[in-house]
Amino acid sequence: MAVSLDDIDRKILKALQKDASVSMDGLADQIGLSRNACWRRAKALEASGFIRGRVALVDAAKVGCGLSVFVLIKTAQHDTDWLDRFERAVTGMPEIMGAHRMAGELDYILRVRVGSVDEYDAFYQRLISKVPVANISASFVMDDIKDTTELPL
Repeated sequence: MAVSLDDIDRKILKALQKDASVSMDGLADQIGLSRNACWRRAKALEASGFIRGRVALVDAAKVGCGLSVFVLIKTAQHDTDWLDRFERAVTGMPEIMGAHRMAGELDYILRVRVGSVDEYDAFYQRLISKVPVANISASFVMDDIKDTTELPL
């Protein structure tokens, strides 16, 4: 699918990725458009699905979720019943921030946020009680060198 964005649309998206709480007047000033023209473009980007939502980025450590973990999963089962169980388990566990089906040696990677190793262990126990896996391992993040939500436009 071809992406049809012009330079002004890209500027709007870049600005909103940095601060979605910016006022329409402030956004228009940044982009160099009138308020009305900027508002129409932003609404068009929302209506066409380029902007899926606007959120607040919460400091994970301040809310007790300072430990970031990548969970690497291999499964011996690839049938639809197992996949349905896995998807239900993943979508029902709020600690899982991202879940990705992979090509290659691993089947799935989960990005998990918890407060401690003990909380991770409790998460792990709940996960494996919901769905069988052939192999599961975890890598604990020691330092976030780069962690962003901004897409490269």
